[in-house]
Amino acid sequence: MPMNYDISVSERTFHFKQPAGTSRGVYTTRHSWFLEMTSPQLPQVRGIGECAPLLQLSCDDIPEYERILKDVCGMVCRTGKISVSMLRPYPSMLFGLETAWQSLHAGGTKLFDTPFGRGEEGIPINGLVWMGTYDEMLARIEEKLRMGFRCIKMKIGAIEFDKEMALIRHIRERYTKEQIELRVDANGGFTPDEALKKLELLARYDIHSIEQPIRQHRWNDMARLCRESPLPVALDEELIGVNLPAMKEALLDTIRPAFIVLKPSLHGGMYGTEEWIRIARERGIGSWITSALESNVGLNAVAHLAAKLYGPAINLPQGLGTGALFTDNIEMPIAIKGDKLWFSASS
Repeated sequence: MPMNYDISVSERTFHFKQPAGTSRGVYTTRHSWFLEMTSPQLPQVRGIGECAPLLQLSCDDIPEYERILKDVCGMVCRTGKISVSMLRPYPSMLFGLETAWQSLHAGGTKLFDTPFGRGEEGIPINGLVWMGTYDEMLARIEEKLRMGFRCIKMKIGAIEFDKEMALIRHIRERYTKEQIELRVDANGGFTPDEALKKLELLARYDIHSIEQPIRQHRWNDMARLCRESPLPVALDEELIGVNLPAMKEALLDTIRPAFIVLKPSLHGGMYGTEEWIRIARERGIGSWITSALESNVGLNAVAHLAAKLYGPAINLPQGLGTGALFTDNIEMPIAIKGDKLWFSASS
């Protein structure tokens, strides 16, 4: 007998403690839709999911978002299942529904039975340094190092490149690549003409990788960069809107990056993220998972998904250090200790 479901939809706006700067602009607030899923067959539990498209970036950042979300929720309630094929164009909706579904059936905030979900193992994460003035970014770098992070990810492209290089040099004068892994994220901030020269300068400082050096949708330019770059290139925004398996294969076969950086809210929900990882692995391409500035509800789901997909003893630091970004976040049983994210299984 199929299960019956009811889903309610609500909205909430979160406020950043400090402006979150990228080369695309600055975020001061974050808007999300929340799904509460219940079933008369499971009267003691409820599932919570977060749908959080990123403004002017997500492929499903559309004016009629709420109407479509409610229609989709109604369809899940009528059919008793989530149609992945129908929801491929709406990754943030799919991720919120998958999270609510898994939360309901798992009986709470522990979505999957993994060492992380049992509270036995933390997930290594990077320390994220947002764009700002030179002094602001230097202070943020110093704070992350004091907290014990062994992987620092810097957003670059907002201030003069020479000053960003000075910050990177500051880290490398104190720490070797064995002591501190250093990643940079340009968010598409370089032009195709200048990108290679900048990557050559960055490569002097043992950079682990650079995310999205030029804007997306320039496959030939990006493919050339990946061939000629002296440091590994990771794709992020490039993956947005590439929702079908054949499209994913074509993109990776054309560009051949070293890594892909996966955000379930942007890149296909849980199903699409797992699909990306499988297709990438078949081509010898690495990956890691990051949040997309969701609240702790979405962050908790992303963390459990990472633990499930990458297995115990995750080697690459994941991008899951965003839980302290908001002044008004939602309480969840996750916490950063040192350079790892932990889940409290007893909560």
